[in-house]
Amino acid sequence: MSIETKSGTRQPRTHTRAGHMALSAVRGLALAFISLPGAVVCFCLTMVSIALVPIGVGIVTTPWVLRGVRAFADRRRLLAAEWGGVRIPRAYRPLPEGANPWARTFGMLRDPATWRDIGWLPVDMTAGFVTALLTAVLALYPLEGFAIGAGLWRVLPDGYWYGFVRVTGQTSALYAAALGAVLLLAALWLTPLLLRAHFRLTGAILGSGQGELAERVRVLTETRRDAVDTSAAELRRIERDLHDGAQARLVAVGMDLGTIEALLEKDPAKARELLAQTRQSSAAALTELRDLVRGIHPPVLAERGLGDAVRALALRLPVTVEVEVDLPGRAEAPVESAAYFAVSEILTNAVKHSGADRIWIDLHHEEGGLRVSVTDNGKGGALIGAGSGLAGVERRLGTFDGVLAVSSPAGGPTMVTMEIPCALS
Repeated sequence: MSIETKSGTRQPRTHTRAGHMALSAVRGLALAFISLPGAVVCFCLTMVSIALVPIGVGIVTTPWVLRGVRAFADRRRLLAAEWGGVRIPRAYRPLPEGANPWARTFGMLRDPATWRDIGWLPVDMTAGFVTALLTAVLALYPLEGFAIGAGLWRVLPDGYWYGFVRVTGQTSALYAAALGAVLLLAALWLTPLLLRAHFRLTGAILGSGQGELAERVRVLTETRRDAVDTSAAELRRIERDLHDGAQARLVAVGMDLGTIEALLEKDPAKARELLAQTRQSSAAALTELRDLVRGIHPPVLAERGLGDAVRALALRLPVTVEVEVDLPGRAEAPVESAAYFAVSEILTNAVKHSGADRIWIDLHHEEGGLRVSVTDNGKGGALIGAGSGLAGVERRLGTFDGVLAVSSPAGGPTMVTMEIPCALS
């Protein structure tokens, strides 16, 4: 087990405008290949599954299909945040645990977010595909003009059109190259804007729209209720651990001390033996109390902040972990606590279920929010609400208006990104 840490001030990434254009073009091309087939498959499966609900088959298939649609939309939300700087909130209504297929199907179909996802799919396979493809075309099309000017015109059909330039000889080929240069200059500015427009289009449909305020009130109400339930469950856990653990040991220590007091004169050897056992019991009780306190609020978190607390957490893992921290200040204690236990839960899942042998943790503060990314090189397949503990993490973050995004294709890697709005002191 090893841990590598990096800290310091995050330096702004400096790319040339040409680098931005090239990166946006590659991302746009990747999105074009994702948008069309992914949206078509999701839309067709959704329509067929919903159509089969009246005969009963759709009752079984619809929750699985809609879960796949949500995963597809979540992937786009993650790319929107990472590639376009566009934040698209995830506002699905929680389903009751252990719900039967009937309740799960109609619970998902009554969720307005489900219908926003379904409405987004046709837009993504049309306008979304076009905007993503234009991002790549706008950057690549000028290269054709340069190639024509360099001599490619000789093998092209007579009267070939490049844009509005009709290429018939070397002179018109040079005009085509000049047009390519103009288009390239335009692409330097427009390509990143087109990519951002693609994500803004996605956000306009996947977002809550006119019901944003009502949706926000509903989500906050549910997250506050979850917070109360979680606090009550945590209090019951603490009481149970105290009653079954440290309290029982301390009661035993008191009884042993009474026995030792009675044996001091009659059987000193037996008294010394009981004293040794009592010392071991008191040490065990102290260890349990320390573990209990660490589970409530780790001392290192209170004393040294979130960055060092996560480093200490990573040190206890049986895999290699790299931790990068860029936090110029400290968030409020409740936010730090929520982020710490969310990271703890995600790391526990990664160690238990992913089969990963390397994990990367990145903590930084940007644009008024705490952003935490946990990436592992495991087998992937993690889903929110699939019994992995991520649903609990999502509820914990929701209390602070935070969001959780999961990218975990089959075969890995898995990347879990958390964002919590907060200010640093």
